[in-house]
Formats: sequence, structure tokens, C-alpha cells
Amino acid sequence: ATYMRAVITVVGKDAVGILAKVSGRCSDHRVNVIEVTQSILQDVFAMIMMVDISACDIPFTQLVDEMVALGTENGLVIHCMHEDIFNAMHTI
Repeated sequence: ATYMRAVITVVGKDAVGILAKVSGRCSDHRVNVIEVTQSILQDVFAMIMMVDISACDIPFTQLVDEMVALGTENGLVIHCMHEDIFNAMHTI
């Protein structure tokens, strides 16, 4: 089964509930979290999530905007990138 993936990156000052907020927003839109890695470097929180967006109930551009807004509300920088972007980087 092929599915469409995206990568969500989150960077900001460490605080309780960041993973819950981001994964909660994913779940609101039927975006399935496949894998998560997170690190705290001194007081900086950094997370990378691989998500399956095949069943996402809103356009991808809207998901990107919602993640940016969620970041702004919480003092974080959140980027959401479609796997097509990564695939394109390897094509010349």
C-alpha cells in the first residue's frame, strides 16, 4: 500500500505538552503519526515527526498553515513538508 507522507519539525523552548499539541492537531485531521524523534538540547526542544497524510481531511496547504499557527500560538517554529519536497531534492 502506498501512502503519502509528510515531515513535521518542531523547534522551540522546552515546555510541557508540545508533543501532545502537535499530535492532537494531527489526529484532528486524520493524520497518522508514524514515527517521532525528539531531543532537548539544554532548554531547546526539537522534534521530527514522520506522518501519513493519505487520509487527511483538509488540503495539505491548510495543514501547513494550521501547524504554523499552532507554532505561533505556542512560541514554537513548526514546519510541515510534503515528502514530494524531499523526493525532488534527490532528482536532478
